[in-house]
Amino acid sequence: MARRRKPLSEEDQKLWDMVKQSAEPLHAVSYTPPTPIAAPKRPEVKTPREIRPFTIKGRPESRLRFDLAADPMQPLSRAPQALDKRTHDRLRKGKKHPEARIDLHGMTAAQAHGALREFILSSFGCGLRLVLVITGKGNTMRDEIGIMPTRNGVLRHALPQWLGTPDMYPMILQISAAHSRHGGGGAYYVYLKKKGRS
Repeated sequence: MARRRKPLSEEDQKLWDMVKQSAEPLHAVSYTPPTPIAAPKRPEVKTPREIRPFTIKGRPESRLRFDLAADPMQPLSRAPQALDKRTHDRLRKGKKHPEARIDLHGMTAAQAHGALREFILSSFGCGLRLVLVITGKGNTMRDEIGIMPTRNGVLRHALPQWLGTPDMYPMILQISAAHSRHGGGGAYYVYLKKKGRS
């Protein structure tokens, strides 16, 4: 607790006032109060605009998927029919059943090419006419990553090229998309020539 000062007596107060009047400062000090520093302005934070999905006539745009190559069956569908009308109609309606089949799922392109070549050569050697080659449709659920589109269904796109090579093409009469009961867009009928007519 701070001690209380005794008040000056009347005589002491007069003496003190006289001393104050006769006293001179050693050097003049001018005091200017510091100017208060303004607080820095906070940058104005703009709230981001809401990005609305692009719509066409009020409907949201569907996610676009790109494929680097056209459907591999397009050039084959334009090829002239080598089969007679009855056989072609039965094939198109899925009423003609393949005599052998090969499933290329899960293989690399190199493995699939070798397996397909062996299958076609052995099927032709055994005198089979209609065989089924299953490639699958490719991973259509994969999200596009990056700016470059990627090809879906590598085996499906490579199949017509492989079947068109000089070691297999002379044995093939016609290639067509399989009926849905035999695999649809992920499978193909390969109709082989009669043995001895290659």
